[in-house]
Amino acid sequence: MFENLSERLERSFKILKGEGRITEVNVAETLKDVRKALLDADVNYKVAKTFTDTVKNKAIGQNVLTSIHPSQLMVKIVHDELTTLMGGDTAEVNYEGHPAIILMSGLQGSGKTTFSSKLANYLKKKKNRNPLLVACDVYRPAAIDQLKVLGEAIGIPVYSEPDSKDPVQIALNAIKEAKAKSYNLVIIDTAGRLAVDEAMMNEIAAIKEAVKPTETLFVVDSMTGQDAVNTAKEFNDRLDFTGVILTKLDGDTRGGAALSIRTVVTKPIKFIGTGEKMEAIDQFHPSRMADRILGMGDVVSLVERAQEQFDEEEAKKLQRKLARNQFDFNDFLSQIEQIKKMGNIKELMAMIPGVGKAVKDLDIDDNAFKGVEAIIRSMTPQERANPDIINNSRKERIARGSGTTLQEVNRLMKQFEQIRKTMKTVAGGKFGNMMGGMMPRMKR
Repeated sequence: MFENLSERLERSFKILKGEGRITEVNVAETLKDVRKALLDADVNYKVAKTFTDTVKNKAIGQNVLTSIHPSQLMVKIVHDELTTLMGGDTAEVNYEGHPAIILMSGLQGSGKTTFSSKLANYLKKKKNRNPLLVACDVYRPAAIDQLKVLGEAIGIPVYSEPDSKDPVQIALNAIKEAKAKSYNLVIIDTAGRLAVDEAMMNEIAAIKEAVKPTETLFVVDSMTGQDAVNTAKEFNDRLDFTGVILTKLDGDTRGGAALSIRTVVTKPIKFIGTGEKMEAIDQFHPSRMADRILGMGDVVSLVERAQEQFDEEEAKKLQRKLARNQFDFNDFLSQIEQIKKMGNIKELMAMIPGVGKAVKDLDIDDNAFKGVEAIIRSMTPQERANPDIINNSRKERIARGSGTTLQEVNRLMKQFEQIRKTMKTVAGGKFGNMMGGMMPRMKR
């Protein structure tokens, strides 16, 4: 996400390199390129113009400290303005009400039903809520079944009335059910259409009037660029929603929706979707997103994801094993499982400062660990626990059993030894214990 915009902005800032001071002349050239980069990223024209005008007013004439380049100062100003543009502070979810009610809205195909489940899963695990999902899409034949399948996969109940065609009554009945069974959160999935129409808007407005939700969230496909912003405005004019959810930010998106929508509808982006998995949901942090856009990575989010998978007792055991040089393939397999739970591998790597640009053109499949796992699972329990006993004949048997080659087994053994040495060195660091050297092989 944002790779092209990041590259364009980086090239723009190079114009100021070698200058001793930011002047109207040199900043004009830089900001002309910045504005073009924003427009190419499908940012709203008025938003792009206002943004660059604000940056220009703040930048012109600023003295540059001897230790700071003008380009570095410009990056700081642009970072601050990007953060402001996307909302400034992180927007929290309102949980008032018994139960709290979240009404989901959006066009068909935006990922609304899937994200309703992701949101329920997120709030259950991270905010200790007890959610009930409600199927109020009475038009799309598979919508109710889809929500039930997703709910079952994450262990969250789904309220539905398959024979009813009255979404308002279904929603009201679901809230009664939630009160009776002590659910403290209700998430209502509503019907979408292929385009905004009067019947759709009247229906969701009627549901909102009846249930009086704590939050009304608008789900939008970020890959649709300015169309997403225009649709959001139409929904907001009718619904006055409280926040935006951007889905498919892991796809081939130019980022225009994320950068424009807050200004156009004056409502905060609250969550983003970053993949297909139920865990592929993040709270939206404007400052962290500005970091990513400017190629600074997002270490805070990366560490937060790591901590979610971090087991303190297991880490202490692993630290002791590392200190004694007893790290084995069972531990290696466990670490792989932890990394996989953190999310999309390429996205994780892009959160590391300076790495995003390096991995942009690399083919990093989420299944990149499969070959490694197959090799390890083809080992006997004794071999996993004692890697040093694996000789050539054992390697040949492991290769046959895993459907790989002897060369691949040898490569893994060599990498494992390097990782074991590296992890012993960083045995004092929790994050190092989990992450050290374990990213998959990358192919161009």
